[in-house]
Amino acid sequence: MDRRKFLAAVGGASALAAMSASEKADALELAMSEELDKIVVKPGICTTYGREGEEIVKGVKRDKYFMMGEDPRLPKMSEKPTLIEFYKKRLGSVQHMCQSARLARKNGLPEKIVLACLLHDISVGGLIRMDHGYWGSQMVAPYVDEEIAWAIKYHQALRFYPDEEVGYEYPEAYIRYFGPDFKPEPYVAEAAEYARNHKWYMTARQITINDIYSFDPNVTAEIDDFEDIIGRHFKQPEEGLGFDNSPVAHMWRTMIYPNNFL
Repeated sequence: MDRRKFLAAVGGASALAAMSASEKADALELAMSEELDKIVVKPGICTTYGREGEEIVKGVKRDKYFMMGEDPRLPKMSEKPTLIEFYKKRLGSVQHMCQSARLARKNGLPEKIVLACLLHDISVGGLIRMDHGYWGSQMVAPYVDEEIAWAIKYHQALRFYPDEEVGYEYPEAYIRYFGPDFKPEPYVAEAAEYARNHKWYMTARQITINDIYSFDPNVTAEIDDFEDIIGRHFKQPEEGLGFDNSPVAHMWRTMIYPNNFL
């Protein structure tokens, strides 16, 4: 964010100097959020945290139109988008997922587990973070083996629970992120317990074992490195992801046109 805009938003340099570090951070987050709201109309799932937006005056001629169709700020998708195209043009966390898949392949795991590692955070990168295992599982379910979709769903819960027998420890990164006293919600604990007694437990557990919680700056993995595995284990629809009338096509379309007003 432009510094001059930020200073104006908080009332000037003197007002900023009088703030504590926490107040400065909160002020910056608020200013950035409000600036973004002027550029992109957020979907209803986003909250204003109690702050009301500008009153909508009906009957007044608009001098701007709401976003519909292609967003000129984003790379244009092809008429028949492929999974690899989404990785290149729409998804964040790509390096994370590719490094996880690279590690799984390096560890000699079956290709279906490598693919599960490659896809495990696909919702985080392109759609939504909350319950990303569930969302990600649904997004890919029509195109992958049932075991892969199941593993993606339950890796979300299993991350929080160590399994010393297979060498999985609670991630140190989670202590930094959430604090030493954090405990997952009851539904997460119930899902993890269910998964531990399931026949595909080790498939989901392998995602957590090969997850990359700290990036290696000396390692680079690209989505193209996994083109062969995707070709063998991901059922790319002929019509393109988002246009194949599958039960999840709308999720992929949301990533193609993420800022549509309606």
